[in-house]
Amino acid sequence: MRASSSSRDQTLGLAALAVCALLWSLAGLFIKIIDWNPMAIAGTRSAIAGLFLLAWIRKPRITFSFPQLGAGLSSAATMLLFVYANKATTSANAILLQYGAPIYTAILGIFLLKEKPRLEHFAAFLAVAAGMVLFFLGDLGGGSLLGDLAGVASGVTFAMYYVFLRMQKDGSPLESNLLAHGFTAVIALTWACFLPAPKVTWASGAAIVTLGVFQVGLAAVFLSFGIKRVTAIQGILVAAIEPIANPVWVFLATGEAPGPNSIIGGAIIIAAVLASSVVSMRRDALAAERALTSGSGTPMMVDSGSP
Repeated sequence: MRASSSSRDQTLGLAALAVCALLWSLAGLFIKIIDWNPMAIAGTRSAIAGLFLLAWIRKPRITFSFPQLGAGLSSAATMLLFVYANKATTSANAILLQYGAPIYTAILGIFLLKEKPRLEHFAAFLAVAAGMVLFFLGDLGGGSLLGDLAGVASGVTFAMYYVFLRMQKDGSPLESNLLAHGFTAVIALTWACFLPAPKVTWASGAAIVTLGVFQVGLAAVFLSFGIKRVTAIQGILVAAIEPIANPVWVFLATGEAPGPNSIIGGAIIIAAVLASSVVSMRRDALAAERALTSGSGTPMMVDSGSP
């Protein structure tokens, strides 16, 4: 039946986005290993990721359509703004300010995608915001105004990235990621030419390859699969797993344990994401069942993938 197929697609989409968020969360751990300037890291990582995606896609369809180009540019802007924010303000401020993205996604989604947030999404927004504040409560402050503004801007461009990807739900969003890494590599590596040359070691080389292939390259594959099967709002909420998983990897590798506020805040965010996703899927399943049994009793084709 179409209803059960759509529900299964939505579940697979959410799982793929969760894996994507976990891969993204590896950034902090591996970047610590690389003693390079941020532009060299961002540019080299994107160059490797671009080559990986080119090999994966084989024959990319670069159309420079509005959604494809918009996603590529907004993703590149997000990566560059986030790198700058991490240098100009505290890392806690940078990632907390970026994760205003669910709110921006909801607003943009209403106008560009006609995807209206549901009650469970609004509840999740509040829970994610509360969890983020609690998660970083001990580390807030100490940043510069420009750095904080860059963090806010990266949240806006991150939201635009999700909306533009969702606009390609009937196409292939991977090409947008390929464009994004191309833009980022050109801009960041050109910038890096005016900075001290990085010292390449076996450790830094292995770390930058891991970042390029897995942390952003393979993550883009999971993101492309997942975003076609869920709404932009659901996608950006699941992405909130990333900043929670980041310190977990650090703890496993270095033994640096998060504090009680971090643990409670992380639990709130994960619970909010899971609860909103489950409620949305149950709502869609019930709506599909009602549609299938309405009227003359003849099964109807229902697509429950949109709110």
